[in-house]
Amino acid sequence: MEKYALITGASRGLGAYFAEELASRQFNLILVSLPNQNLSNICEELEKKYTIKAYPYETNLSIKKNILQLTDWINQTFSISVLINNAGTGGSKRFEEASIPYLDNMIQLNVTAPTLLTHQLLQNLQKQEAAYILNISSLAAFSPIGYKTVYPASKVFIHSFSRGLNQELKDTNIWVSVVNPGPMKTNGEISNRINKQGFFGRVTCLDPKKVATYCIEQLFKKKKVIKVNFISWLVLKITPTALKISILTKKMKNEIE
Repeated sequence: MEKYALITGASRGLGAYFAEELASRQFNLILVSLPNQNLSNICEELEKKYTIKAYPYETNLSIKKNILQLTDWINQTFSISVLINNAGTGGSKRFEEASIPYLDNMIQLNVTAPTLLTHQLLQNLQKQEAAYILNISSLAAFSPIGYKTVYPASKVFIHSFSRGLNQELKDTNIWVSVVNPGPMKTNGEISNRINKQGFFGRVTCLDPKKVATYCIEQLFKKKKVIKVNFISWLVLKITPTALKISILTKKMKNEIE
């Protein structure tokens, strides 16, 4: 049977590297992104380079109807053995100044979309000999942060959801992993923000290509929690919560000002 992997947020950054890594392992792909992200060209390039099949699907996953249309199409057309819930959004803003569309978009994309995609594709995954789900959380899941209130909370959800679902499915053919990466130089804006953080920011910054390769390796080794930035993870784990909140909130306040 043809193996298909579904990757959301696949047009750039970590998602694009996930696509290349799985294509190099001879997985056929279904790549999902927002419209006008050059996704068709990305699929064509991967097909030529790795002799696989790659299908683009452009949609806004913050809208529930779009998620259900996507999953209906997949379930009627493909057998899925890998699901990577990579699409997400962040941002720093005073909570009182955040608009309802801003908050709703973040919650829908970071929480609702991966939950519904997983739920609607679960029976498809159950039909495979072995199936894998990789959910992308964040180091932000390990500390609340002022001026970034909703994003860390949404990543706490992803971490908890992944661990709970993996336990529920432990006697089935499906394995669920979660990764909590830190900052990655996925575009110019993020690179500039990381460089402004000085030595520690540069030391803890990750190469998204290396992260993608390592995550796929660990996923297939059935690692429950994938750590790709051990120094930052350790610092966050051993630092008292009150101190973490104070330091990170001050950092975010300086950033938005």
